[in-house]
Amino acid sequence: MLTSIEISKSLSEKDHTVIILHKESDLKHYLKKAEEIEYVKKKLQDFSIVFLNQLYRNVYFVKEKDHTDLYKKNEALRKTGCELSSICKKEKIRNIYLTGNKEEVLLAAEGLLLGGYEFLKYKSKKETVALETITLVAEKISKEAVHELENLIEATFMARDLVNEPVVFLNAEQFSEEIKKAGKEGGFKVEVFSKSKIESLKMGGLLGVNKGSVDPPAFNVLEYKPAKAKNKKPYILVGKGVVYDTGGLSLKDTASMDKMKCDMAGGAAVTGAMYAIAKNKLPIYVIGLIPVTDNRPNGNAITPGDVITISNGKTVEVLNTDAEGRLILADALSYASRYKPELVIDLATLTGSAMRAIGKEGIVFMGNAPKKVKHELMESGDDVYERLVEFPLWEEYGKQLESDIADIKNIGGMDAGAITAGKFLEHFVDYDWLHLDIAGSAFLTGTDSYRCKNGTGVGVRLLYNFFKKIN
Repeated sequence: MLTSIEISKSLSEKDHTVIILHKESDLKHYLKKAEEIEYVKKKLQDFSIVFLNQLYRNVYFVKEKDHTDLYKKNEALRKTGCELSSICKKEKIRNIYLTGNKEEVLLAAEGLLLGGYEFLKYKSKKETVALETITLVAEKISKEAVHELENLIEATFMARDLVNEPVVFLNAEQFSEEIKKAGKEGGFKVEVFSKSKIESLKMGGLLGVNKGSVDPPAFNVLEYKPAKAKNKKPYILVGKGVVYDTGGLSLKDTASMDKMKCDMAGGAAVTGAMYAIAKNKLPIYVIGLIPVTDNRPNGNAITPGDVITISNGKTVEVLNTDAEGRLILADALSYASRYKPELVIDLATLTGSAMRAIGKEGIVFMGNAPKKVKHELMESGDDVYERLVEFPLWEEYGKQLESDIADIKNIGGMDAGAITAGKFLEHFVDYDWLHLDIAGSAFLTGTDSYRCKNGTGVGVRLLYNFFKKIN
């Protein structure tokens, strides 16, 4: 990451400074002149950020509005941090001090860092305007907390970079190479199954989707098992890794296809989450499973009406080749059974139905995990503001997947598409499981505060927070 975080016991009199105020009377600690104090007080009635030019530096005063819920207050601080990031870019500020209490400065720094993300790999002129250093001044702030935040931001940027990469570079083989690099840097093991290994495992979903591709598929197994892990049975993260989705023979139109490099955002989130967990040495045993392929309408592509067999033996009538993500996830979820896992969470840009239901504002989820686990995940969603909305998995929805010639078909009717996709996946689990449909929030066509435009890295901070809190 370009921006580093440092800690200081005192503010600089020459560097640009951000001051988070708790009450207006705190202004006298930072300003000597009465007219400056009155100016800032008046401006803070209408603006969340007020700045003074003090010859050598700008001083930015922040006074957040009161919020009933702590998580909303925390999110406001992140968004203020992002607003400050925009100011720093505009003013070409390279170094800035940030002071307040330790929780506040870490949240504002998080927004500053996330909002400063840039993907410049394919720019001829790589003129970055990012901050170089953020210096935190707060009582009891630790190097460990700063290091943890830096690793988490780096993991989120890793996921964003992966999503933003075009398929001309990030095919199935290269995605696996990037996962291996992440494992080497983060401290987790990676094993990549070749096509012959995938065939020996009879992963008919992954092989079926891959039939239209000129590139072979890959199946990635990521493992982080520290010596003092608190869980004997692993937590398993499954990420959809469709590096590009044309829809196959059920071809998408151009407007629907032009951002389909993001269809591996689930796999990117799992990679980033594994990196953050391992780099910060959380005491948990966790495994990531990422099936990878592209979905194209080449000569041997599966056709609507084909029947394929998933690795657990279930047969699937494929009536829409654009419902391919659930096919490769079926093999990964089936493979997860051999570990007898504590819990499995899958992440996938799975359905337009989920996106239409709640838009970019959150994540649709469902599953058979205990209510306590669901509640803990939803709390983490609030904590990092990647909020979750639970959809039901009522048995009646399963009737839409009944097939005349196979065990199930891969699509339901016109209604409840996100749910019937979840019902399809349910056929391949025999353990506690949660399915997260991140279709709405994984890739944005416009900037949304610190989430930025294009790949957002959604899921990384959510999963990290969840696993940190439950252990």
